[in-house]
Amino acid sequence: MSQDSYSSDQPTGQDPLELLQTLQLLWTKQELGKLKEEIRRGFARLEDPLAALLAMLESSSDWKGKGHSLGYCITTELQLWIKAHPAVPQSGTKLKKLQARVLGMLSQCPANLLDPLISIYQLHTADRNYLLEHVSHLYLQGNYKEAAMLSIKLKLQPDQDVEKMCTPLLLQDKANLVEEYVAEYPELQRKLLQTLDTWCEPSFNIRDIIRPYQGLSKCKPEKLNRRVLSKLIFRLLERFNVDSALCPNVINQRHLRTLNYLFYKRFVEKTMTEENWADHIQSTVGENRWLQAHLVQSLLRHCDARGAARWARHCRVPPEMLPQAVAEELQKLHIQDRVEEVTKADNYEASKKKDYYQLPIPRENIHLLQTWEETLRCWEKVLQAGQVVGVDMEWKPSFGMVGKPRVALLQLALKDEVFLLDLPRLLDQAEAEGEKEKLPHFIQMLYSDAAITKLGYGMSGDLSSLAATCSALKDTEKQMQGVVDLLAVDKQLQWGKDGRKVDGLSPERSHEERGVRQPERGLSLLVQHVLGKPLDKTEQLSNWEKRPLREEQILYAASDAYCLLEIYERLCKDPESFGLGSDLTESLVGKQSKKPRAKKQLNKQEAPSPSGQEFQRSRTEPSRPPAPVSPQEFSVVCDNMLQGLGRYLRCLGVDVRLLDNEDDHRKAAEIARQEGRVILTSGLPYQTLRSQVGEERCFSVNCSQKAKDQALQVLKHFNVQVSLGDIFSRCQVCNCNKYLKVPRERMKQLVESSRQVSGEHSAGCPGSRSCGVTVPGCDTAQAGCAPHGEQAEGTEQCGAATGLAGDTALQVTAIPPGVLDRAELTDFYCCTCCGKVFWEGSHFGRVVSQFQDVLVASGDTQSIYELS
Repeated sequence: MSQDSYSSDQPTGQDPLELLQTLQLLWTKQELGKLKEEIRRGFARLEDPLAALLAMLESSSDWKGKGHSLGYCITTELQLWIKAHPAVPQSGTKLKKLQARVLGMLSQCPANLLDPLISIYQLHTADRNYLLEHVSHLYLQGNYKEAAMLSIKLKLQPDQDVEKMCTPLLLQDKANLVEEYVAEYPELQRKLLQTLDTWCEPSFNIRDIIRPYQGLSKCKPEKLNRRVLSKLIFRLLERFNVDSALCPNVINQRHLRTLNYLFYKRFVEKTMTEENWADHIQSTVGENRWLQAHLVQSLLRHCDARGAARWARHCRVPPEMLPQAVAEELQKLHIQDRVEEVTKADNYEASKKKDYYQLPIPRENIHLLQTWEETLRCWEKVLQAGQVVGVDMEWKPSFGMVGKPRVALLQLALKDEVFLLDLPRLLDQAEAEGEKEKLPHFIQMLYSDAAITKLGYGMSGDLSSLAATCSALKDTEKQMQGVVDLLAVDKQLQWGKDGRKVDGLSPERSHEERGVRQPERGLSLLVQHVLGKPLDKTEQLSNWEKRPLREEQILYAASDAYCLLEIYERLCKDPESFGLGSDLTESLVGKQSKKPRAKKQLNKQEAPSPSGQEFQRSRTEPSRPPAPVSPQEFSVVCDNMLQGLGRYLRCLGVDVRLLDNEDDHRKAAEIARQEGRVILTSGLPYQTLRSQVGEERCFSVNCSQKAKDQALQVLKHFNVQVSLGDIFSRCQVCNCNKYLKVPRERMKQLVESSRQVSGEHSAGCPGSRSCGVTVPGCDTAQAGCAPHGEQAEGTEQCGAATGLAGDTALQVTAIPPGVLDRAELTDFYCCTCCGKVFWEGSHFGRVVSQFQDVLVASGDTQSIYELS
């Protein structure tokens, strides 16, 4: 069949609209097999299938909704049919006319129809200027999302203004679409990041950006405040691996927060040594004049002029930036200052020996290894069957900056000596010698040898940083055998021998000179409980990448690893006195949570047996998942950075409480304790919240994932069994699971009455009188957007609102025009708590397709196609 045989772009042969009627009948009957067969036969009878498809889509509107539809089914079947019949003409003037027609439809298409239509009508071959003009027209009409999605599909981004295209999307809280828009174009990524960083300048007025979009629907100007923008910028920097120097404004703001934190640790808590504090101040401030000015202001708040001058000199602040009083004191400083500080430090060191855990081995038995020859002697002692090794790692604190921490020091403690491996230097030396796999090989040998017992505390976090340091070690956690993670002991040693909860403070310790009283936690608390004194953590936040290491750092690093040996030995000798079983190994392994650990979750490490045999069995026979629960039985509270996750879970019927943006993370723990909920959080708050409610009731999700993927992670982790009947069984606005069913005709009356009253009383419903409909025992919502409820009878009107019992007003004015005229809608469903009105639609099918992997078979007979 040649192209010349077509006289117009209208189909000839069988009437496509007659074919459409046949297909609609089969679709209604849900005879999908016959439907697809009839579609293929119909295409064969049509002289121009491409024009016929457009004619059918133009005469029907079912395909405009999201989810499965007859239009989608016809389109995808045509796409398959064309592949089997390459003789179908798809070029020339006729194709250009068809392309012009289909472009007019794309702005109304759901996402699942874009790719098939673009492929069928070869829009990638269309004139690029014409496509750009069409997208620009969509943008000017205010269809920003549609313009961006079409640009992505047609790869038009390099010819567009990234700031212009992305600003309205950010205002509509569509950051994920913005990320997708620039995902394949590094230059656009840099331009976007530079633009966002410019918006974070202290003098920049964000209202200048928002003003042109005042009338934008679903506009959320709070999404462009500096705090939200800062989080977005750091996420994009990490995702696209862009140099953070491109965004000086957010980097300066992050450094300023670090500066304030360091002042708090040094002058309020008084838990950071002078040398340690000075190292971090210098690396944070550097030569940045803006940060140096803030440093001077902070010094004046926490020190007198003399003290400020001394620290300004130590941190190399230019004299011209100092106030006159501080500059004058700077000239008076002399060597006596240093002598006084040394004496003060000596006295402080003497007091620490009384208050904190002390290494029981001499200093000469602590070895800092910086050459391969030294390391070989270490491995000869460590890699021996029956050896027990305390393992710890140190890295430079990131203070919230981009990237994962890299291990700067690996500590291996044996009974009589401790080895400190300078990993950066050893890895550089091995690479220079062409043997960069040498050190990773020995580390893997240590972790995979079941005959060597490895002791750690929060090993999962350590191994994650180790993998970031050396990619050859990324699978170490999967291969390790013979490890005991003493983090598991924390859950079993929360109460003292006298039945009182351990408060983490040594009774003999004086706080008069130590500032704010800080309870011990983590490993330090465990050391205090088992060995009698806590660890001295003043060097914990040291700059571990700076060389040479200070003596205090060396002693701290050795203590952190060696104390694990003493804890293990003490617990093995007398486990009963600490509330453990007679066999420590059995106690640690037998009481582990049986819930699977999240893939990237830190510090949630199971503690396998040091015996090797026990551990091997646990690897070949995975632990059982938790017992299945329904969404109605599963209740959570979502931290304020996980509101998208919360909305997805609520959509699936889970009982979800959402924290507001201004809420403190600790409010989640309070709600969890009062209402028996599981906390869903991410990042740093996880450790704090877990300590307040227990590990089994606190879960850390992967914050780099999209909300839908986070929801799947949660459902699988807690074995939540979702059925069709659970979807939309809760109100998406207020979390209520009780609905009132209102027939369409009655809803029409209510809407009309509401409009009439609105015209008479522009101020709305006067007073606070209850607009009463008693809702006797409304059933929980059922399948899809069709929650079952009681029939509405005797509804009264009050002003512009129609109400339920308890002064709840039905939001009938929010129903879009035309919805009440849809014949297929027989009922509406009203939330009895907030009055939100719902009706059956294609959103149900879309949710089903997104979560089909976790849906379970049930007695539901309703098909997703019935609601599309």
